[in-house]
Amino acid sequence: MLDRGGLAIATQASSESLVERILAAAASQGEEAEVFHVSSSSTPVHFEANQVKAVDSNESSGAALRLIKNGRVGFGSSSDLGNIDSLISSAVDTSPFGAEAKFQFPGKSDFPDVPVFDSSVNEVSLEEMVALGQRVVDELRAYSDEVQVEGGVSRSTSTITLRNSRGGQFSYPRTGFRIGFEGTVIRGEDMLFTSHGLSSVRPITDTAEIVEEIIRQLEWAKRTATVETKSMPVILMPSAVPSILLSPLLAGLGGKSVLQGTSPLAEKLGEKIVDERFTLIDDSTLPWIPASSPSDDEGVASRRLPLIDKGVVGTFLYDLQTAGLAGTQSTGSGERGLGSLPGPSAGVLLVGEGDTSLDDMIAGMSEGLIVEGLLGAGQSNVLGGDFNANILLGYKVENGNVVGRVKNTMLSGNAYKALNNLISVGSNGRWVRGGLFTPAIALADVSVSANG
Repeated sequence: MLDRGGLAIATQASSESLVERILAAAASQGEEAEVFHVSSSSTPVHFEANQVKAVDSNESSGAALRLIKNGRVGFGSSSDLGNIDSLISSAVDTSPFGAEAKFQFPGKSDFPDVPVFDSSVNEVSLEEMVALGQRVVDELRAYSDEVQVEGGVSRSTSTITLRNSRGGQFSYPRTGFRIGFEGTVIRGEDMLFTSHGLSSVRPITDTAEIVEEIIRQLEWAKRTATVETKSMPVILMPSAVPSILLSPLLAGLGGKSVLQGTSPLAEKLGEKIVDERFTLIDDSTLPWIPASSPSDDEGVASRRLPLIDKGVVGTFLYDLQTAGLAGTQSTGSGERGLGSLPGPSAGVLLVGEGDTSLDDMIAGMSEGLIVEGLLGAGQSNVLGGDFNANILLGYKVENGNVVGRVKNTMLSGNAYKALNNLISVGSNGRWVRGGLFTPAIALADVSVSANG
């Protein structure tokens, strides 16, 4: 009987064999062909109303085929991998209507050593996963029997394989382990939502951070506070940084929007656009990070990319097609699902840490807000950097102290203007969902709207 590590190796070998068969059959149908295959299995344990609700086991496998035929890109995908002919026919049939290919598939490449697989993940038993989750439930309930706890513990394994007709190829396994919980308090019509989670390539055995973070949120939200409609300083906790600041920035840094001329950064390469205390790096080569990988999803080696270096635009994100259209090289940023063509996307994002602790940020604020979570963080003009978001969980600060939770409150502004009006960047960053490391960020002048 194979152990878990041996099973992963066998799965990888099986994936490689299948991909080779598909590629061999497809290669004669056009000038170039590429097969991208993903197989995965996951075991989530669900908790609801303070107890185990369900234990699931899921497996999936699928392949995507890109074919360059008569200079145009055909595409097909399928989870029915016993019918290779149908997959190939889809790619052939769509090619006359596909975009003109402005690229060639990459040949054989050297990839960095990026460990993202730990066989011990699959050695964690269901009983141990249940115990981890129950520990979170019990400790939160010990803090307050008002808190209704739900969430889950999950482990997963996947194998990602690519082959193309120019000799480009990779195949690697990855593991994932996640613990995430929400603590809800309902008092009449008032509903308070708190949450925290951890993601890793390796087993997570310590749940203390999750419990401590949720209890902190509950403590800060014990009382309610009123806020006026006006501009004021705002501290974005790490969980709020992506929606308010990074989403608009990444829209502007994407090669597609730069190519189309819709990005406000299109002519700003090498220019300072925000405060020099702000740095944003994309680095998928970091070891043992869930979103890391040795290659992007097109066979281009991962690398460290300085997107914004001390306020200066360092590079844009390109996949093969957008790079070809722009007359440049792919940055190894091609990302895809099995049902779609690749597009440029960030991998592992790192916001540079500053020199101000969260406690000092709060202590230095005479009046302002701390934003923990957002609800429907929609942007009215995301490419222009605008944000407009309802606060799901936020707190009022008065005279350097957190005085309570705010309700029915909204933030609006512009990410570029906000980052040119920084108060400070936090000194203690943390990982958010395994693909972003960021500290808290204090902004000097953000428009706050209160309703009631």
